[in-house]
Amino acid sequence: MRNYMKTPEAISKLSPEQYRVTQESGTERPGTGEYLENKKPGIYVDIVSGEPLFASSDKYDSGCGWPSFTKPIDALHVSELRDASHGMVRTEVRSTHGDSHLGHVFPDGPKDRGGLRYCINSASLRFVGRDRMEAEGYGDYLDQVEDIR
Repeated sequence: MRNYMKTPEAISKLSPEQYRVTQESGTERPGTGEYLENKKPGIYVDIVSGEPLFASSDKYDSGCGWPSFTKPIDALHVSELRDASHGMVRTEVRSTHGDSHLGHVFPDGPKDRGGLRYCINSASLRFVGRDRMEAEGYGDYLDQVEDIR
């Protein structure tokens, strides 16, 4: 198993927007994220630690302005915390090992797929296409990615 962790080197490679989102719990403007319209098969990993977070097969268009997923690849890689900022109570989603702010989870997702909507900032993610997963050490997750049509 790979050792996913937050390192000073990884933090130093972040763009200002990636840093603001992942390290300062920021939010990218709706509709602006790099992966909002991405329909390619693969997985989304933490931009900081590389831990696998979400699979393309669980991504859907929720219309909220951010990439949305029905569930994480592995619940062990995602921490859910109470967030009472901005005058409301929400559930923040962070990567477990990288401690990156990812976004929030809401109970208004597709009922037939568990009912959750993980609303995630593109700036906290790196996409690894299906054709690169084995080479980058994510071959164990190929079964969670849809076949290329």
